Amino acid sequence: MPSLFAGYNSYYQIFQSPDHAVVLMEMIHDARVIPIDGPPHPDQSIRQLHGDSRGRWEGDTLVVETTNYSKLGSFWSASEEIEVTERFTRVGPDTLQYEITFTDPTTWTQPWTVMIPPLFEYACHEGNLGMEGILAGYRAEEREAAAAEQP
Repeated sequence: MPSLFAGYNSYYQIFQSPDHAVVLMEMIHDARVIPIDGPPHPDQSIRQLHGDSRGRWEGDTLVVETTNYSKLGSFWSASEEIEVTERFTRVGPDTLQYEITFTDPTTWTQPWTVMIPPLFEYACHEGNLGMEGILAGYRAEEREAAAAEQP
């Protein structure tokens, strides 16, 4: 199940081969190996703790649909009939937009979607007092780079 908690250990690393994608979560180092444009989901009688994920490309967006969750993989009291659709879209050279849609008509009246905005790496910054200076320095570098690009 996707993690909706920001902060400590909530980041992903994504690997891709021609026929699979791997989403590695920092928390507990869970790795999901996702076939792309491969076989359909197995029969609904086969349930897994993390569900069964299948991916496909829609233009520049990797769409991952996960079904067949076991009762043990419950998410916010959803039933095992929950379907999760994730969309990974590159919106910049180093930036992914990540949207997740949850569908479970036995739990919610309609599907709902969240978008996780790009995040900075989680790290202790002297009680976060140093974050303002770190970001100010980075913004200054961005301004210098933009000024250098102008004729």
